[in-house]
Amino acid sequence: MKVLIIDDEQKARDVLQLLIAQLCKSIKEVITADCLADGVDLIKRHKPQIVFLDIEMPVHSGLEIVDFFKGEKMDFHIIFTTAYNKYAIDAFKISAIDYLLKPIADNELIAAVNKAESLIKQDNYSAKLEQLKKAFNQLALNKIALEVPKGISFVSVDDIIFFEADGAYTKVYLKNGKQELITKNLKHFTEQLKDNNLFYKPHRSYFINLKFMDRFVKEDGHYIILSNGFSVPIARDKREAFQKLVEMIF
Repeated sequence: MKVLIIDDEQKARDVLQLLIAQLCKSIKEVITADCLADGVDLIKRHKPQIVFLDIEMPVHSGLEIVDFFKGEKMDFHIIFTTAYNKYAIDAFKISAIDYLLKPIADNELIAAVNKAESLIKQDNYSAKLEQLKKAFNQLALNKIALEVPKGISFVSVDDIIFFEADGAYTKVYLKNGKQELITKNLKHFTEQLKDNNLFYKPHRSYFINLKFMDRFVKEDGHYIILSNGFSVPIARDKREAFQKLVEMIF
């Protein structure tokens, strides 16, 4: 783990660096700066996970650090170090994870670093989850998740011929000839695929992929024959509109 110490006093930087070396074995690299402006430059170049930040410094107070990151993400954890406890409330207003009074006690330094490490792990976990979420969102553009009895099957929507309602369940008929019984009702899939123009609901019990429509039959109540040989009825109130659409397009 990499940390940065920002303090205008050389002795204070040296003492803290020595304490870190003795007490915090997880910290492998320590860099230092004697003013806030130089410290911000080091933060942006070296990306430390923790910044030990003095508050009372010439030119810029440590509390002004947020002014240097307007519109930018502060992806590091701040531990304020100061000889005065009057700044504690202001420090925590800018989300400092701890506030150490000088001279810094060993146990308080260890506790502050442990707290920071815990938060860093949480941040890393959240970042990994976010990356995974993005990957799944990309996957969802082309695939659909089918909750089968022993897990989840990810199927390309282009491989689904049709859905058939079966009470509280749904049968899914696939291009490879397989059928899956899913523990979701038909409405779940019609909602999920409502923006996919290739899927059409000709009847309250069926939701079909028009890509697999082989024939439209206008006798015996009107029905559609799909590429797997199944016949799907067209509801009475949809027959005329469907027929006109077919004639208009084909």
